[in-house]
Amino acid sequence: MSVFNQPRKRVIQLICLSMVTLIVVRLFYLQVVETKYSKLADANAHLRKVIYPSRGIIYDRKGRSVMRNEALYDLMVTPRSVKNIDTGYLCEVLGIDKEEFIKRIANARMKEGPVRPSVFASLLTPEVYGKLQESMYMFQPGFELVLRPVRSYPYGVGANVFGYISEITPGMLNDSSGKYSAYQQGDYIGMTGLERTYENILMGQRGIQYLVKDNLNRPQGPLENGEFDTAAIAGKNLRLAMDIELQLLGEKMMKGKVGSIVAIDPQTGGILAMVSGPTFDPNLLSGSYRAKNLGRLLTDTVSPMFNRAISASYPPGSTFKPITGLIALDEGTVGPEFGFDCRGGYGNCGRFSKCLHSNVGHASNMRNALANSCNAYFMHLYRLCVDNKKWGNTGAGQAKFVSYLNDMGLGRRLGVDIPNEKSGDVPDTARMNRRYSGLWNSCSEMYVGMGQGLLGLTPLQMANAMCIIANRGFYFVPHFVESIDDDHSGMLKKYKEKHRVANISDDAFSSVVLGLEDVVTKGTAKGVQIEGVAVCGKTGTAENKARINGQTVQLKDHSLFVGFAPKDNPKIVIAVIVENSGFSTTYAVPIASILMEKYLTDSISPKRRLALDKMIEANTISPEMKAKSKLDSLNSVSYMALAGDELLRKIIAK
Repeated sequence: MSVFNQPRKRVIQLICLSMVTLIVVRLFYLQVVETKYSKLADANAHLRKVIYPSRGIIYDRKGRSVMRNEALYDLMVTPRSVKNIDTGYLCEVLGIDKEEFIKRIANARMKEGPVRPSVFASLLTPEVYGKLQESMYMFQPGFELVLRPVRSYPYGVGANVFGYISEITPGMLNDSSGKYSAYQQGDYIGMTGLERTYENILMGQRGIQYLVKDNLNRPQGPLENGEFDTAAIAGKNLRLAMDIELQLLGEKMMKGKVGSIVAIDPQTGGILAMVSGPTFDPNLLSGSYRAKNLGRLLTDTVSPMFNRAISASYPPGSTFKPITGLIALDEGTVGPEFGFDCRGGYGNCGRFSKCLHSNVGHASNMRNALANSCNAYFMHLYRLCVDNKKWGNTGAGQAKFVSYLNDMGLGRRLGVDIPNEKSGDVPDTARMNRRYSGLWNSCSEMYVGMGQGLLGLTPLQMANAMCIIANRGFYFVPHFVESIDDDHSGMLKKYKEKHRVANISDDAFSSVVLGLEDVVTKGTAKGVQIEGVAVCGKTGTAENKARINGQTVQLKDHSLFVGFAPKDNPKIVIAVIVENSGFSTTYAVPIASILMEKYLTDSISPKRRLALDKMIEANTISPEMKAKSKLDSLNSVSYMALAGDELLRKIIAK
């Protein structure tokens, strides 16, 4: 070999020697010095146990816990480790037969494989858990009890707001986007409501505990004093704008009725209460009977899981007239002194549409037109806006009118922090073209000006529109969560931003506000008057038609009310709608008055006690639909909401 190759040979030898030395040193460290892996590898002596964290607690605006954690247990199975157990006794304790036992073992293998734990029986009742705990050593190492924090709702309200949690589905686990990569089979996840929106905040982080087992597979204590354990990290708590007393009172009054209540603090956008009726006790979707109750609720004839406050849209009727007035004022089409000579109706479009008033001067200006709810006045304002020559043509005028609505959060999602919000319907040009095959003018949908026609708003949108008037031109995105404990992510920043949508002079705004005050002091909303408080509001009766057997049938009208108080420096805005209930003074006005008074004065005056009793007892659901519904019987089964019953008694007794 050439002497020139000698250095190269030595370099190669040195590299090989170094690699061997490193491997030997590493093996010596792992097998002699570091004992962690040898200890964890001894599967016959050690048990790996998943510790599920406590989900974050949710509090109302006064610091009261409206959602808590309760301890239940899941029975987990590792199929390959199931050997020589008393199958008959286990089946007896769980109340299943041998065929079901075999089926569950097969499902566990299919979901998680033979060596990973899977849920065999979820959320065991206390009775079943007690029996298993006494004899658990008989079923190990294949079976193990795992603590599972589940939700309880002490007040028994807010089901459609809080949402519910459930075991993550196979479809979620197989999601290719990686959204659920942090989860594994058996984990619980928020499915609806705040539980879903704030899942990453509430969920916390799983922990792992290693236990030493004896020769009978019974856990004897932590391995190496917990040296290898990973502590579970609890989820963060949410602080809501909700007033649980208002929520409770609203739900009690909406029992037996179809409709919704939304109350908002206009100065922050915080939602004080959101009721969708009929509703259900959220405790029905927590615990051992959750799956069975969920199926019943989803198929019930009154649709209790449908959140009408954000997902149902209604013709706003006369409650929309202040919005028409604001748009006309803001774009300069008219001034607050503009009047219309209404003589019992509107006939400027070749057909006569009746108005409730025919006396002279009832629509002499914006304030009087609102106070008297003149249909003709606001139909005419709508036409003036759409036909305004400054926009060039009627199509552009219609687009501008709709852009105002969009800016106010109508015809689009507002962005509330619970899922399934709908956008509602507005008469944009595309929809007008479809409806009228491209041949339309300002007369085609003149009824929009008075809140009818191609217009459908959610109760949340109606309340937010009233926030704009209460605030004299701006709003905050409606939301439930005001703060998150120990959170610095800026997740809630978007709810703190002010959205200004109208630039109207104080005088012009006053004409609208004073008109709404007149409705309360001497108009159709006298029932919401509160002693010592200036209240502004607007009643509405929305036509309710349906297609039955191929024909359009006029059904009983919907009852609406929107309002705010006090007139200056407002603290509460409210929207109430009760379906198929006739005039607004029958249900919507009394419900709104009771809730506004309760929030502003923390009491219910004696003169409203009779109305409160009537609202709680009244039923507007048709006998046919009520007979098919099982909701009342389901709600009567839950005994977890004792705090709600006690709080309601205190509210009424004040």
